[in-house]
Amino acid sequence: MNFKHQLYFLTLTACVLTAGCSEDKKPVNNSVVPKKPVVMDPFRYHKLIEVSPGQDYDVLSWGRGSKIAGAFEILHSDSSAVKYTTTTGDLDGVIVDSYNSDMDLDGNPEILIQAKGRDTINYTNIYAFEFNNSGAHKLDFPKLTKSQRAGYRGDDNFYIKEGKLVREFPIYDGNTKTAKPTGAKRQFEYGLRNNEFTIKQLSKDSTTNKTASATTAPAKTSNSDKKESTSKKSKTHKVEHHKKKKRRHRSEE
Repeated sequence: MNFKHQLYFLTLTACVLTAGCSEDKKPVNNSVVPKKPVVMDPFRYHKLIEVSPGQDYDVLSWGRGSKIAGAFEILHSDSSAVKYTTTTGDLDGVIVDSYNSDMDLDGNPEILIQAKGRDTINYTNIYAFEFNNSGAHKLDFPKLTKSQRAGYRGDDNFYIKEGKLVREFPIYDGNTKTAKPTGAKRQFEYGLRNNEFTIKQLSKDSTTNKTASATTAPAKTSNSDKKESTSKKSKTHKVEHHKKKKRRHRSEE
């Protein structure tokens, strides 16, 4: 093989190797997907609520052993005043979510914790606190009345709308395990006045409509009932008139 042929062969081999390397080389993706923060035992839940710059509230639940009981704590970090406080309490159920609001518009934030418990239904517990310069003040969340609980089987959905706490849940045709959903929902709006909750029903569900119609609708009288009543009155009148005639006849004798 002469020199020209050797040079041509070497050049061809180099081109083939270069093409193969360029095809095998893939672009490197340097973007790193951040991992979700892991809550380590004995903690089960954590959410950071930033109310304003320097005002942070960490909501946590913790406990070992039972999964449906434990404790919660709210860690308030006031970094501007370098003040740190802790609010704790017993927890019934598992924390679903936590919310921040100012329902009475007094400038003091309310931290609300929603926990789902379990018995025959998936009921809901709300732990509420209002925070001001003197610390945390517990707010008693109102229980549903008998009429408000009609057809209640849990599975509540809470959210903040226009500064108010809204609650809605599906309505069932009873309160037992065999009860079936009716397709309707009951909805309430919670506010705050003088550190006490107010409640207003927003929805007009089937239970309310049935109760109202049953109590307000007057009893209908058919034409046959009217005729029968009239005939009875006329017969009674004839009998009384006949008796009066007999009495007059006897007195004349």
